[in-house]
Amino acid sequence: MRFDPFYLNSAVAALDQTSAMEQLLTNEISSGKSVNSLSDNPVAAGQNVLLSAQLNLDDSFSQTESSAVGMLQITDSTLGSVVSQLTQALSLATEGNNGTLNASDLKSLATQLSGIRDEVLSLANTAYMGQYLFSGSKGGTVPFTLDMTTTPNTVTYNGDSGAGAISYITTPNGQKIQTNLPGNQVFSDAADPSNPAKNVLQTLANLETDFSSGTPSATAASDTTALTAALNYVGQQRVTIDNSINQLQAAQSYTQTQGTQITASQTDLLQTDMALVSTQLSTAETQQAALTQVVNLLEKNNGSLFSLL
Repeated sequence: MRFDPFYLNSAVAALDQTSAMEQLLTNEISSGKSVNSLSDNPVAAGQNVLLSAQLNLDDSFSQTESSAVGMLQITDSTLGSVVSQLTQALSLATEGNNGTLNASDLKSLATQLSGIRDEVLSLANTAYMGQYLFSGSKGGTVPFTLDMTTTPNTVTYNGDSGAGAISYITTPNGQKIQTNLPGNQVFSDAADPSNPAKNVLQTLANLETDFSSGTPSATAASDTTALTAALNYVGQQRVTIDNSINQLQAAQSYTQTQGTQITASQTDLLQTDMALVSTQLSTAETQQAALTQVVNLLEKNNGSLFSLL
């Protein structure tokens, strides 16, 4: 029979290895995690890094989505108020054109239209968290100004009308969702801003002038028709905002579900199987006790196995 002359060294090495395993298993039970360092399980650790990156991306989107939805909801509410004001203005203009009002009534009507125009102008210049809703990318610029030195008064758009005027938010799955409407695309037609049929504020200014003399002007009827078109145009643009809100909320719901799934996956990937690890630890402790006994006996007998026979 051949004997390993280095059996004492081998026994000590085995004892060290078992002790290391026992410490590893003890740490795993203590932490509740099966992977506490890259060396524990490189594959699982790598998968966890990818899952954590996706979770961080989802969290970042959730924060951005909340702010974007808040602004869009304010925008939608503002446009709802604009629609109400325009509906009232349309009713007044229609009444002014029916031939039943006297000069005093028509002048009073013009004053009411002037007030509606100012209210719509104020709504068009609404700010949220220090940024104007309808300035495009120029959030710090007042979108619209009214020149009262002209007859009729004229309205100027000062916001951004370039390619970068529209803002978007990208969801974790890559979907781009529009998060604003530049004023020149809401209160006028960006492709034809001088068209009164689509220029809300200018149409209101024209109608105020149409009735201010106490007699309907020759353009009163056509300006009333233009106001109807402008009202419809604002309603159409509002649909864009409503769609964006719905898309963002759907994306947020999906992201929250995905986050829950990722967290569960990380738990499955990293959480210790207490029953299995406890069994492994018990086995390691038994092995350590046995190896410790063998090493002690070998050391007492100068490393000789024959003296134990």
